[in-house]
Amino acid sequence: MQKVNLSTVSEFVLVGLSGAPEVCFFLFVLFLIIYLVTMAGNIMILVAISTDTHLHNPMYFFLGSLSLLDLLCPTITVPKMLEALLLENKVISFTGCMLQLFFLIDVVGTEIFLLAVMAYDRYVAICHPLQYMNIMSMKLCAHLTIGTWVAGFFNSLLHTSLIFTLAFCDSNDIDQYYCDIPPMLALSCSPTYSRELVILTVAGVLGSSAFVVTLISYVYILLAVLCMNSSESRHKAFSTCGSHLTVVCLFYGTTICTYVRPSSTYSPHQDRIVSMLYGILTPLLNPTIYSLRNKEVKVAIRRVINQVRTALTRKEHLSGFAAYGTSAPR
Repeated sequence: MQKVNLSTVSEFVLVGLSGAPEVCFFLFVLFLIIYLVTMAGNIMILVAISTDTHLHNPMYFFLGSLSLLDLLCPTITVPKMLEALLLENKVISFTGCMLQLFFLIDVVGTEIFLLAVMAYDRYVAICHPLQYMNIMSMKLCAHLTIGTWVAGFFNSLLHTSLIFTLAFCDSNDIDQYYCDIPPMLALSCSPTYSRELVILTVAGVLGSSAFVVTLISYVYILLAVLCMNSSESRHKAFSTCGSHLTVVCLFYGTTICTYVRPSSTYSPHQDRIVSMLYGILTPLLNPTIYSLRNKEVKVAIRRVINQVRTALTRKEHLSGFAAYGTSAPR
């Protein structure tokens, strides 16, 4: 028997981005702006929901949880990508790659489960409005949210352990701008069939279960809305669910294209585009979708902006009084 020398990989190189300096700088500026706008939008929604008592109900509790996930998702991948674009430091350690993959799958899985919970919440609100507050108590909301995080954690733990117990040899170039399951499987020199089967089965079962809950909830919602006599009530119901349904379609479509398929169909170019949709653009679009389609959120955000503007104005006045050595009026 011949012995095969396998080199132990201690670091990986992210080669999924353009190497031309002028293109790298343009991409750096573009992704930095998108990242900052994403952070600002989601933080504003979180602040608006936490400070406005009118938004202290289950629907906005889940929306706040979604905004938190949309803060975390790009934060896991974008800073390293910006470093690679600006400083040309595309090296990531084995441990760093493992942690990046773990947290990314954790957040993505949690968001899939949370979207299903949000669909159930809308079903209860529209189909059982009189019993809504009794069914969707804040205690149940907290338990459901914790459940989504726990499910996401164990799902990510399984996937990460399956990937990082593979052998990596010869090349350590990851054809992506972050560590993800498809490029890691393509990079491994170990047989991956059994692990792919487990990953596809787990992802398929969990993803399908969440999708079925979402689908059934919206079938009942649609039937209930069509039975409403008032056109105003129908419009309000569609407006309430429209934003969530838009997010569901966008997020499910991109994640299914990425994870629920065999590695034989892996295409680096296609995967980079799809991953940017759910990893960068979806967290950017979610606050926009919810704020533009929800009057209560828009009012709360305006209130937060006015409060910040008032505080900054007052601070400028106080600084002016201090500069002239006079006391500020009370």
